[in-house]
Amino acid sequence: MALISVSLDDEHASLELRERTALDDGGVAKVLRSLLSHRNISAAVVTSTCLRTMVVVESERFHGAIEEITATLCEIAGVTEDDLRDALTIHFDRGVASHLFAVAAGLKSVVPGEYEILGQLRRALEIATDEHVTSPALTDLFQRAIASGRRVRNETSIARGSTSFAFSSVAVAREHATPLRSVVVIGAGQLASGIVKCLLSDESIASVVVVNRSPERAATLVSSMNDARVRHVALTALQDELATADVVFAAATVTSPVIRPEHVRGRPSPVVLVDLGLPHSIDRAVADEANVTRIDIATLKIAIDQALDERRDAVADAEAIVRDDVDKFLDDQRARGAAALVTQLREYFDDIVTSELARRSGDIDQLSADDAELVRSVVRGVVAKIAHRPTTVLKESAGSDQGLRLSEATRTLFDLS
Repeated sequence: MALISVSLDDEHASLELRERTALDDGGVAKVLRSLLSHRNISAAVVTSTCLRTMVVVESERFHGAIEEITATLCEIAGVTEDDLRDALTIHFDRGVASHLFAVAAGLKSVVPGEYEILGQLRRALEIATDEHVTSPALTDLFQRAIASGRRVRNETSIARGSTSFAFSSVAVAREHATPLRSVVVIGAGQLASGIVKCLLSDESIASVVVVNRSPERAATLVSSMNDARVRHVALTALQDELATADVVFAAATVTSPVIRPEHVRGRPSPVVLVDLGLPHSIDRAVADEANVTRIDIATLKIAIDQALDERRDAVADAEAIVRDDVDKFLDDQRARGAAALVTQLREYFDDIVTSELARRSGDIDQLSADDAELVRSVVRGVVAKIAHRPTTVLKESAGSDQGLRLSEATRTLFDLS
């Protein structure tokens, strides 16, 4: 089985395409079931965030799996395969591990080293496990990538300063909002929680209102903060809260904008609207209204890039750790594969001995008990000596390119699966 990953991310895909394929947990589960209904995909994990949608699968047929993943993404986005042809980031085998480990390290994030991605990858694996569509190989891949991401943050300074998307969003909003005392946060997930925490760490913030479709989730978030300045209201009360807000963060997954021009038209005082949703939670047209400033992910990325020069060395250190961890992961994979192949090869030889002794059992039974046992012992000994060299070389070369070539040759020569 080979590993394949297909992503729609800012490396090749437009913001519009990424908006179209952004999924909530229910959408991820639905896509997983769709992927496993195809003939070439045997296991899958899907992660979807405000920055990327990434599909990682196990398959025996590369091109067949790519076609099936592309078709699934086209269905989600409502576009044709031609629309996606140049927008996909595709990796195979080693490239899958290298890419996923880099994602987990925060090297592919808007904010290098941001920590939210680790939780997002954990959640993606949890959903795949709950749907019974993952595999030991995919589970190991994601667990090792997450562990590598934690190592990067522990052993480098990449996590210094604005290390989370939430922190950076608040920092950029603060540059545009004067004053910044009354805040509305739409959403109650991990990103929204991070924003609320950042806001409450500032004593000048007087009020934070959490607005969410699920009152229970909003109440849980507010309770976890243990701060009298934060409260929650129902989504139906959003219009009233907008009237007095200095800043609004939209950090929820929605199917259509929850803030439109008419909601902020005629404001007597300035308001900053920070749209962190994909698809967009705030209509782009609000920026045409008086006293309204709209910031989205693209704007944030420009601002954040300008502030990251001091962390360039840390990025290089993180990249070195990722390369090291990817090499270890692949070595372990090959070693496990070699061990399994050695077991298969020994079983193959044992089956030959058993079969031949059974076939000649009539002749052997005519010998004395001692002679019969001697014949059986000689046959087993000869076969064991023949098998010794190939099994030893397979073990010793595991994890190397030579070992990979020898493994493939052994499977072909002895017709092993």
